Amino acid sequence: MMDCDEARKGAIPKIFGVILIFLGILDSMLSWRGGFALNSFYVFLMASGAFLYFIGAVRQGREPK
Repeated sequence: MMDCDEARKGAIPKIFGVILIFLGILDSMLSWRGGFALNSFYVFLMASGAFLYFIGAVRQGREPK
């Protein structure tokens, strides 16, 4: 059975990843609505958010030794 600290081990990277994904999506939607081309910075925000979420999911899914 997992300890309480072990269960929350990857929660912070996952939260930051979701925040970055939402920021990238919202910024890209606003620029699209304004008629501007999609900036590569927004794509970078979404990709880094997905990477952080993945890292958090891997850390949270590890078995305790």
